[in-house]
Amino acid sequence: MLLVTNGTIEETPWRELLPLIDAANIDLKGFTSEWYRKLGGDLETVKRSIALAAERCHVEVTTLLVPGENDSEEEIRSLAQWLASVDRNIPLHLSRFFPRYRMTDKPPTPVERVHRLADVAREYLAFVYTGNC
Repeated sequence: MLLVTNGTIEETPWRELLPLIDAANIDLKGFTSEWYRKLGGDLETVKRSIALAAERCHVEVTTLLVPGENDSEEEIRSLAQWLASVDRNIPLHLSRFFPRYRMTDKPPTPVERVHRLADVAREYLAFVYTGNC
């Protein structure tokens, strides 16, 4: 079974669910607690979910790059370094943002920015992919 999730789940039910999962794609919406709070989530919970899943099944991580929010080189470097500390072979998908629904006040992520941030992540991770470009 493949699971696509935002990674927001308590540890006990996550551990109970993991034996039933063959692969998971987990959204890591950024790498600062401030951005997660703004979105109504918790970075540490998602990091724990990724680390636990990586012990049990194939994991891929997706980050939507929102201009001015989570698209700095420093943030992506920190994200990639942390992900590599879990397993440098976890694929990271960096996706281009387009203004929609509740976030229409931001421009689309410049394609060049997505590619630059992918290069930063590749300094630490074996598999980095770009999307929506």
